[in-house]
Amino acid sequence: MTMVEPPPLDPLTGDERLLGVNASVADFWRFALPDVTTNNVRGWLAEYLVWRATGVERPVRVEWDAFDVLWGDIRIEVKSSALVQRWAQRQPSTLAFSGLRGKLLDPETNTYAAESTYNADVYVLAANLAGREQFNQLDIGNWRFAVLSRVALEATGQSTLTWVRAQQLATAVVGYYELAAAIQEASEG
Repeated sequence: MTMVEPPPLDPLTGDERLLGVNASVADFWRFALPDVTTNNVRGWLAEYLVWRATGVERPVRVEWDAFDVLWGDIRIEVKSSALVQRWAQRQPSTLAFSGLRGKLLDPETNTYAAESTYNADVYVLAANLAGREQFNQLDIGNWRFAVLSRVALEATGQSTLTWVRAQQLATAVVGYYELAAAIQEASEG
């Protein structure tokens, strides 16, 4: 079967113009991504922080990859959670990380595998611990990262973990600047 591959893309700068509309890609970004506290965008920010911490040079994020970051030969899955959400809350959210197992897509048949599996070597569970009074998701000091090996996660059989359980299973729970070393350590264990 011949696969149809999209052409390679250079990362956009934001200066590109939308054809037929008086608007730029940066204008679209301001519309679509004005707030990093929403669940999807917070997850992308967490992935970006892992990319930056490991020094990975990856020009384009691939939405449906089996894992989020490839650092050398270490496959890394990144999940995020936060105490404070964009909507009104009676109390802070319970920190939890779901989707730790996934069904792989076979591009040849365009079908998913029957079984969910752990598809990364290391799992980085990123928690933004800022409360309402520190509600600045751009402050890297508010983030903590529980770094788990696949072996530790697989032993639980779980596809969702709470922050408390993630900390218990983690090789390390670190801030941003210790993240690369913690990932390396977890990949070796």
